Amino acid sequence: MKRIIAPSVLSADFGNLERDIKMLDRSRAEWVHIDVMDGVFVPNISFGFPVMKPIRKATDKVLDVHLMITEPEKYVTRFVEAGADYVTFHYEATDKIDECIELIRKAGAKVGISIKPGTEPNVLDELLPKLDMVLVMSVEPGFGGQKFMPSSIGKCEYLTAKKRELGLDELIIEVDGGISASNSRLLFDAGAEALVAGSSVFGAADPEQAIVDMINS
Repeated sequence: MKRIIAPSVLSADFGNLERDIKMLDRSRAEWVHIDVMDGVFVPNISFGFPVMKPIRKATDKVLDVHLMITEPEKYVTRFVEAGADYVTFHYEATDKIDECIELIRKAGAKVGISIKPGTEPNVLDELLPKLDMVLVMSVEPGFGGQKFMPSSIGKCEYLTAKKRELGLDELIIEVDGGISASNSRLLFDAGAEALVAGSSVFGAADPEQAIVDMINS
């Protein structure tokens, strides 16, 4: 199975963003995770299209864009045009899920759906064949630095079993929130293949080593 680390730019030093992105570009992280928050779906605001462009220029790595916004169908195409390789929207944020999936695919990116801690993974059962990725939130979306919720491990196990049942070998399970080398092994063992890490990377004395430690956990 894959072991992908996707450091979250939300925890980077925005006064030295190019430096931090270049560090990720050198590192063993395969993806760069970009959290987009609108202050409506979640009680915080992050960044949007203008920040995407310099990140895309600074790295050739996969840009993994996580939309924590209401009515994502209005914006998904623009995020693909700005350089996103994966666009993930929240199951809870729209009643136009099929439209979002179609728009992302038509624009040329891979499709992810995320679920909040209070949402059970079985709501995605019929959608899984249409997806490239499921993102399990292991904290409440909206803020970095929260404590990891162990309930996400069981969700990974459930989704892994459904993958096997449906023969969806290419579907990636990603987990986001409170992840470090202390719990990454538990998630990989539960079937997760991509882990989002913010403060545990950018707050480390040696961020590149922190990434390696999670991969090798």
